[in-house]
Amino acid sequence: MAEADAVVLEGLGKRYGGRAVVQGVSLRLAPGERLALLGHNGAGKTTVMKMMLGLVRPDGGSVRVLGRDPAEAAGDVRASVGFLPESVVFYEAMTGFETLRFYARLKRRPAEECRALLARVGLEAAAARRVGTYSKGMRQRLGLAQALLGAPRLLLLDEPTTGLDPELRQSFYAIVAELKAQGTAVLLSSHLLTELEERTDRIAIMNMGRLVGLGTLGALREQAGLPVRFRLRVVNGNAAAVADRLGSLVLERVPGELGVACAPRDKMEVLRAIAGLGTLVDDVEVVPPSLDDVYASFTGRPLTEEATA
Repeated sequence: MAEADAVVLEGLGKRYGGRAVVQGVSLRLAPGERLALLGHNGAGKTTVMKMMLGLVRPDGGSVRVLGRDPAEAAGDVRASVGFLPESVVFYEAMTGFETLRFYARLKRRPAEECRALLARVGLEAAAARRVGTYSKGMRQRLGLAQALLGAPRLLLLDEPTTGLDPELRQSFYAIVAELKAQGTAVLLSSHLLTELEERTDRIAIMNMGRLVGLGTLGALREQAGLPVRFRLRVVNGNAAAVADRLGSLVLERVPGELGVACAPRDKMEVLRAIAGLGTLVDDVEVVPPSLDDVYASFTGRPLTEEATA
């Protein structure tokens, strides 16, 4: 028998005062699945996570986590759930090991697990240092270590790679891949869409409290109907001839290259036309719509705009 879904949200709603911050959100997260939860600040993502943790009760609909209502079975649910909030705050006078040991006691986990997790996130050498001396990236890694305590069946990660350098981001996603292979359900919320494209199984897009897109990246690209782009490297001196033959498909010209776009349904026809150019073209690269493009199509504005503001 297949294992039950780790998370089931049905018509989930939440209001603060007279303002609806979450409206009719329904989705499921299966064991071993990685789901990216995307949205601008104020879209309702954090409120949805808080309802999954049982910290906030919904005003409408229902939430089930590992088969239980998290607000009514908070102790049992949280013992099997790891959570990394966007802003990690620790008591600065404690060492890294003492901090993790504190959280381990709450989950009734042994000290040996703390040492192993500190090594796993690259903090073994800093375990005896006070947290007050840690950089932002080190605190983020310590936060990840506490979220991994007890081999959680569900992991909720809110902006998990903030403050991490590229090498540590690679290490973080390697850990997420290991957890997926072990059957852990992972929900990630991040503004860094480029790094999510190949590292999630499905994507949920929220806008103004509503779920406006849900599916694989391929399915969302198809729903959005965004153009497929091609980048052509043209043999020296032939750019004008190639542009004339491709006509209105050409969007941009730079020295030695042409940018071409078409509707998804016309992709193969355009590829055949490019192949017919023969030796006029050195190379062609197909550039499908990025996750940033898809997100902007569903919400009306790019998420990177907020992340860099």
